[in-house]
Amino acid sequence: MSLESHQSHASSTKKPRPYSKCQDCLARVRRYIVTKLGEDWIFLVLLGLTMALVSWSMDYASAKSLQAYKWIHGELKGNVPLQYLAWVSYPMILVMFASLFCHLVSPQAIGSGIPELKTILRGVVLKEYLTLKAFVAKVIGLTAGLGSGMPVGKEGPFVHIASICAAVLSRFMSIFSGVYENGTHNQDLLVCACAVGVATCFAAPVGGVLFSIEVTSTYFAVRNYWRGYFAATFSAFIFRVLSVWNKDAVTITALFKTNFRMDFPFDLQELPAFAIIGISCGFLGAFFVYLNRQVVLFMRRPTALTRFLTKHRLIYPGAVTLIIATFTFPPGFGQFMAGELMPRECINSLFDNFTWTKISGSPAPPGLGRSSAWLHPHVSVFVILLLFCVMKFWMSAVSTTMPIPSGAFMPVFILGAAFGRLVGEIMATLFPNGILFDGIVYRILPGGYAVIGAAAMTGAVTHTVSTAVICFELTGQISHILPMMVAVILANMVAQGLQPSLYDSIIQVKKLPYLPELALGHISKYNIFVEDIMVRRVKFLSSQSTYRELNNLLETTTLKTIPLVDSKESMILLGSIERTELQAVFDWWLSPERRVFERGQSSPGQGSKVSWESFTFVDEEGGEEGADKSISLPCDWLMQIKAWEEEELDKPVDMEQIRIDPSPFQLVERTSLHKTHTLFSLLGLSHAYVTSIGKLVGVVALKELQKAIEGSTRSGVRLRPPLASFRDASRKTKKHQPPSSTPSSPTRDRDLWGEGSRREGELSVICKDNTY
Repeated sequence: MSLESHQSHASSTKKPRPYSKCQDCLARVRRYIVTKLGEDWIFLVLLGLTMALVSWSMDYASAKSLQAYKWIHGELKGNVPLQYLAWVSYPMILVMFASLFCHLVSPQAIGSGIPELKTILRGVVLKEYLTLKAFVAKVIGLTAGLGSGMPVGKEGPFVHIASICAAVLSRFMSIFSGVYENGTHNQDLLVCACAVGVATCFAAPVGGVLFSIEVTSTYFAVRNYWRGYFAATFSAFIFRVLSVWNKDAVTITALFKTNFRMDFPFDLQELPAFAIIGISCGFLGAFFVYLNRQVVLFMRRPTALTRFLTKHRLIYPGAVTLIIATFTFPPGFGQFMAGELMPRECINSLFDNFTWTKISGSPAPPGLGRSSAWLHPHVSVFVILLLFCVMKFWMSAVSTTMPIPSGAFMPVFILGAAFGRLVGEIMATLFPNGILFDGIVYRILPGGYAVIGAAAMTGAVTHTVSTAVICFELTGQISHILPMMVAVILANMVAQGLQPSLYDSIIQVKKLPYLPELALGHISKYNIFVEDIMVRRVKFLSSQSTYRELNNLLETTTLKTIPLVDSKESMILLGSIERTELQAVFDWWLSPERRVFERGQSSPGQGSKVSWESFTFVDEEGGEEGADKSISLPCDWLMQIKAWEEEELDKPVDMEQIRIDPSPFQLVERTSLHKTHTLFSLLGLSHAYVTSIGKLVGVVALKELQKAIEGSTRSGVRLRPPLASFRDASRKTKKHQPPSSTPSSPTRDRDLWGEGSRREGELSVICKDNTY
């Protein structure tokens, strides 16, 4: 090679270097950006921002709708029939639109959403629940429902909306980071989404996180704590900034700001009144849950009326709206129960600083505003408040059963505030001059009683204590936090002894696969063991099982996972195998492709190979092309197929070619019900094998555990299910007998575990991760 050619060759090889360096630099920058975009804090910022925008937009749209509602009513003043027609038809149109839209787009958007989310966080997959269609239906349906003025809330649906946002964002973020494809990580993000939902609803980040932990999680991972607080704080901050930007608020303040005095908000002599509010709210909250469930169960009974309402879906929400709107019509009965006030106006007026009993019958003081709706020239304030409590109680219980996106938190919150206000006005009447303390007289604050009543009632219905923190953040004052906590705890003590929470009640009615809580104070949960509730007759595969046995097992069971034992005699548990894996192996074993391959291996001659291919072609396609070769002997070929299949079915399954889970979750016979419940709840298990010195002796599934906790059910729901002991009284005398001689499983009459009928309900449920 000449020097000139060598130099040209060298220069040609050096030229691309700057380009390759730039490419490498760009690739590194791209990798860095992708890595950073895949981090959790980016996800949480996007989630908080999205939810704040959605919450503000929905509030804005529903507020404009309510303004239009009040404007139409005001413009028609003087013409009562037209006023009534407008007052009734406006909410009916919106509610029926919400019902129809959700039914057509996504029926999963109906209702609260928290019960289903509790089930999802338990490890169960609900079909079509966290999809974009459900998001659209929930947002539009909820906006219409809130804009109608009906007693429905946004807190439960907002938890659902936030969960959908988290699920959709996870799918988007999986482009940048594979961690978002991990199921466990996504479960953690759903818990954060619950906190964001509550935070953007009430602008209460601390209460939102605590409420989401109490409501949705049996066991909470501390690693999610910072995620929940970060996302909830960011979303609440943006939500309030948007309000300031829209001039709805002067600065970032509480949603329902109060101005109670801070120096001496209450006296110790008022504590018995606060305790009475808590205990009474406990009873009222339990009764609310009971009434709500009875309405739902009535609508599910197969009667002529319910069949008619099911066929004509819009009649029920339309009829409920018509009745409620008729009762709240201001010139009619509504004047005796402040019917003209919309939900937010109710809260603001109930929390005000005025004592209504003192100004009743006298000229209204300046600044009274909407609170004047509670004052009637001929009716006492006590009668109006009492009527409001009674009417709103059944209205809220019934309206939350309508087939639209609706929550019960805000209606119950208003109900509790009215009850607390009633007690506060009674106290102000009993102590008209206030309470004397240290030579100074301090007047009673009925608004403070209203705040305490709101926290106690919502705490009783939801079985949470964090409602006290939410109320503190909603009002912006911590002055009544101590009596509020006392009232909420007392309300919880009473309500938990009488009824499940509203969310657990809905789970029971819908028969979702959720594990109920163990009752407190029952010693029997430590005396019942796995051997008392497990199913002993377990279907299994052994290492010597044939394909015929495998086929029989697949045809006669619906198990998602099947245990593998060493042999039928030893019953040593080796592991478990997914049903899909076994089905794929069996299908391949008898497949036409394998037949061709096997025949080709056994008869490599050209003539026989052509003959077999011809037979295979006719067997699979039945085409005319091969018919001329095989038309004379079709039965013979079919017999050959049958004989080959019979021969193959008797061969043992090659377990080395199958993916086996070598460590399925196991319990021993003497594991207590309490420990079993704890493990199932903590790990999200659907079933566990029971072994004795390595031998498979039974299986306990979610269904068996539910029956053990609930005992016998009545109408599908048990109010306070006692622990049912399945223990034989003479177990000690028979403990040396074989297990099959003293069956004590609640499902002992069944040959197969987990083959029960599918749960009835509106939602189709598919279990994942070893569920059956």
